[in-house]
Amino acid sequence: DSFIILDESQNTTAEQMKMFLTRIGFGSTVVITGDITQIDLPVKTLSGLKHALAVLDEVKGISFTHFGVKDVVRHPLVQRIVEAYGEFEDNDDRR
Repeated sequence: DSFIILDESQNTTAEQMKMFLTRIGFGSTVVITGDITQIDLPVKTLSGLKHALAVLDEVKGISFTHFGVKDVVRHPLVQRIVEAYGEFEDNDDRR
């Protein structure tokens, strides 16, 4: 029995995420956190978190919680920064 946290998972590759997920032991609880707007992988490298969201969305026993810019609880300016980057990246075709 264990409680496992994978933090900053947006920076895993699809292969790394699969390796992590396929090693979960009996009685374990896993929490995976990440922000798909803060991927630091090389351009054209698929984020393991984004891949897992697509592959595992309908798998029984797995659930996802999504937070938005209104959930940012840092300096008030951070919310505006997150929104500005989001708008920029929506128009950026490099990812």
